[in-house]
Amino acid sequence: MQLTSLPLKDSFLIELKPHGDDRGFFARLFCKEVFAELGLDPHITQINNSFSAPKGTLRGLHYQLAPYAETKIVRCIQGSFYDVIVDLRPDSPTYKQSYGAVLSAANRRMMYVPKGFAHGFLTLEENSEVIYFVTQAYNKEHERGIRWDDPFFNIEWPESPQIISERDRQHPDFTESY
Repeated sequence: MQLTSLPLKDSFLIELKPHGDDRGFFARLFCKEVFAELGLDPHITQINNSFSAPKGTLRGLHYQLAPYAETKIVRCIQGSFYDVIVDLRPDSPTYKQSYGAVLSAANRRMMYVPKGFAHGFLTLEENSEVIYFVTQAYNKEHERGIRWDDPFFNIEWPESPQIISERDRQHPDFTESY
């Protein structure tokens, strides 16, 4: 696997390095030792799976507060989606900045989302499915969200969402005391 730094501090795009033959290929999705060597959190606690049947489904932008803040490694296993991260760490030089990239089953890219980031995605195809590895278990009391169209962040989505949960529609405007 090859990790490429993204414009937001401590975030990465992960590309597989397939080893192929006439049967297909083999590639490593995760290696605890490689992550630890790079100073990334190598402790996977939970693996989540999300499926969205309609194109234009938006999920997020979600995060958890400490001590349940979580690092995520996100991968599309069917279809495609536009994956967005927002740096919410006040001490970071990229605080309040966002970044988005297309993750698809075809490009096999993954996004490394550090603790202290909000994360969400918009499906670009019908029947899109994502798995994400997280370093903390879900904790409802510590879960928070920011609205996908919060003017404070001015995120440029590739198209307008068609389906958004009521919970995600009702996230408050961002404030410095997230």
